[in-house]
Parts: sequence; structure tokens; C-alpha cells
Amino acid sequence: MSKIINLRTIRKQSARDAKRRAGDENAARHGRSRALKQAEQAQSDKARAHLDDHKREP
Repeated sequence: MSKIINLRTIRKQSARDAKRRAGDENAARHGRSRALKQAEQAQSDKARAHLDDHKREP
């Protein structure tokens, strides 16, 4: 005997998989992780502070 399947759940599962796949593609194309953004911001702040510390006042 064959296994009985619920077409509604299969349709919903395939829709979820498609959304997940599209999200992963967008993240790979556009996204950076939160940790990467914070590290870049910290590096930028440190460089700006370093330059500001070496400024001469006229």
C-alpha cells in the first residue's frame, strides 16, 4: 500500500523551503553578519580616534 500524504502540508513545506532558499541567496548577495558589521564599526571608530588624537591645534 502506498503512503497517504496531505497535499496541503507538502505545499506549505515547499513554500517555506522556497522562502528560506531565497533568503539565503539574498543574505549571500547583500548581507553581512552582525559581528562583521560591529567589528568594522569598531575598527572605523578606532582609526578615527587615532587620527583625532594626532591632530595639531593651530
